[in-house]
Amino acid sequence: MLDTAFFSHALLPALNKGLLVSLALIIPAGSLGFVGGVLLGCARVFGPRWLRRLGDWYTALLRGVPLAVQLMMIYYALPKLGIYFAPYGAALTSFILCTAAYQSEYIRGALLSIRQGQIRAAQALGFSTLQTVVWIVIPQAARRALPGCGNEIIYLIKYSSLAYLVTCMELMGEGKVVASDTFRFTEVFLTVGAYYLIMVTLASWLLRWLEQRFHVPGFGAR
Repeated sequence: MLDTAFFSHALLPALNKGLLVSLALIIPAGSLGFVGGVLLGCARVFGPRWLRRLGDWYTALLRGVPLAVQLMMIYYALPKLGIYFAPYGAALTSFILCTAAYQSEYIRGALLSIRQGQIRAAQALGFSTLQTVVWIVIPQAARRALPGCGNEIIYLIKYSSLAYLVTCMELMGEGKVVASDTFRFTEVFLTVGAYYLIMVTLASWLLRWLEQRFHVPGFGAR
């Protein structure tokens, strides 16, 4: 029998509190991570050799090391060097750095898909390299990279659940506390899973709308 008192007075208030923290992590991390991915992707394609190499190393490092390890390093190891983060700051910083690395791969691929003829034509018209990249290449590349970047946003929603490892009490963290206090693990984590499923579904609908809204005519299927 469903215990409505448990859900209405204990579980849902705690999860709603955690949901706000999760959104406060996901939205800025997704936005800033995308901007960082665009900048990093441009650096890896159009930057000087040393900058391209540095960007490749950064991307390989962040993609190769598990996010849980990155969180632990930022929150627990950096204080040994005199660098301190609050739990929220550690989680947000880690998510931004990690998602920017993944986003840069999608952006880099999209940048390389732009025909070189367009770049040479822009240069023939007197555009500088910066103007060509900003006004001609990036607008097209961002639209082409949107499906891949959107997929990374979906992953971000799910791996935001790792923030509790550094005591940032988001949705997963609040659920874990309630489950530990009440030993009602089945009800708690089924409900937590439903919260994440709803967030992913809503994000998927929004991203699908954006893909259709910014679809490049003649490139791929609508």
